[in-house]
Amino acid sequence: MDPRGPRFAAILTTIVLAVVLVTGWWPLLAAQTVVFAIGAFIGLKPAPYSLLYRYLVAPRLGQATEREDAAPLRFAQAVGFVFALVGTIGYATEVTALGVVATAFALFAAFLNAAFNFCLGCEMYLLIRRFTPSGQPS
Repeated sequence: MDPRGPRFAAILTTIVLAVVLVTGWWPLLAAQTVVFAIGAFIGLKPAPYSLLYRYLVAPRLGQATEREDAAPLRFAQAVGFVFALVGTIGYATEVTALGVVATAFALFAAFLNAAFNFCLGCEMYLLIRRFTPSGQPS
């Protein structure tokens, strides 16, 4: 997979999560939760931000010179899904502190990828893989 795509997705995710934290509008966080779920459980190719990148951005950039394994990225999407889901539940049940904290954690991870090209979930995947007997996160 083109490694520029996940960074583009991280930029959009950072914007969405920052808007949620500033406004408290949790339906937007629920939509981001769905975006994470598609990337994690269905695949990166049909994920909304991947589609935007593939059809609107990538044609203007030219061919990627590198490729990336999708497994760590899907794991990172699953981690984002968990934090976004917890945040959505927090906001929806009026446990606002839970919503804010979970959303802030997701924002922190997305910002690291967007600003510094450091995928925290991908690094977690690699660490888990290194320390599990099967070599795969469970």
